[in-house]
Amino acid sequence: MNLRVSVLDQSPILAGVTPAEAVRETVALAQLADELGYHRYWLAEHHSIAALADPCPEILAARVASATKRIRVGTGGVLLPYYPPLKVAEQFRMLEALFPGRIDLGIGRAPGGDQRTARAMAGGAYPGAEDFPEQVMELVGFLDRTLPADHAFASVRAMPAGDGSPEVWLLGSSDYSGLLAAHLGLRFAFAHFISAHGGDEVSRAYRARYQPSTREPRPVSAVCAFVVCAKTHDEAERLARAIDLRRLHMARGLDRPVPSLAEAEAYPYTEADRALIRRERARLVHGDPAEVRDQLLALRAAFDADELIVLTITSDYETRRTSYRLVAEAFDGAMSPWPT
Repeated sequence: MNLRVSVLDQSPILAGVTPAEAVRETVALAQLADELGYHRYWLAEHHSIAALADPCPEILAARVASATKRIRVGTGGVLLPYYPPLKVAEQFRMLEALFPGRIDLGIGRAPGGDQRTARAMAGGAYPGAEDFPEQVMELVGFLDRTLPADHAFASVRAMPAGDGSPEVWLLGSSDYSGLLAAHLGLRFAFAHFISAHGGDEVSRAYRARYQPSTREPRPVSAVCAFVVCAKTHDEAERLARAIDLRRLHMARGLDRPVPSLAEAEAYPYTEADRALIRRERARLVHGDPAEVRDQLLALRAAFDADELIVLTITSDYETRRTSYRLVAEAFDGAMSPWPT
């Protein structure tokens, strides 16, 4: 088995930690992931959320790529409805020029924050996704200089020009992006950590309906899972409690940093709270290394995915690093070797 396992980092802000410290922890984790043999390192875009520190993954990607040696670096993802496609194309052509062969451009259409923040990001108007397919096509056209001759911007050149181009992925948690990726002939990553049900059908439909493109002659897909791995099942269960409370906060509309484990263990949960947490646990893969490995391989098989992407948040950065170490060890000998 030759398996690609990658990392998605939301740059979590833990209780008692500053956002600047959270960003530095992202860089440190990327360096560890590089050493452990993870295939790629993606950075998420969120706005005005107390628990997540990164609103501009294209900037942080440059820092992460400069601090690592081999691992691919990119976004998971740029929220394209906010931005002109030409500007995004030039940002990523610049990254590709700086770090040739190592850059990914993951694209999403979610707001990445509440509606008021989305309006502020979009200059006062809520950024609907009606034009998303056209934006994606225009973005790829700028990257590859493949805009139709009759396109209004066909003569515009995204700089710095060059032969290389970043990989382009569409990201999603529903069938919309999967079907669009299939139609446009692009890579697709499903966010199981957002939506735990139906993703396998979406991923398989993407493959069944895929239309080959010059950029991607065959379908390529990934599934991204939320993972907490510890040396024992009981320790993983304990660590997961902080995320249980974090998801409860999100469901109740409470904008707070990731809670500490002590806070999670002392919280006065109601029966309704516990019922919500049980439902949310469907989005979580957790346990000791063997359990996590088996669950991830089962997820990969269900999705018929080429790649696994792991997102881990715990109540402290050391146990987060340990989780990624243990996942890498669990797949020892199976993770795709360098160079890719």
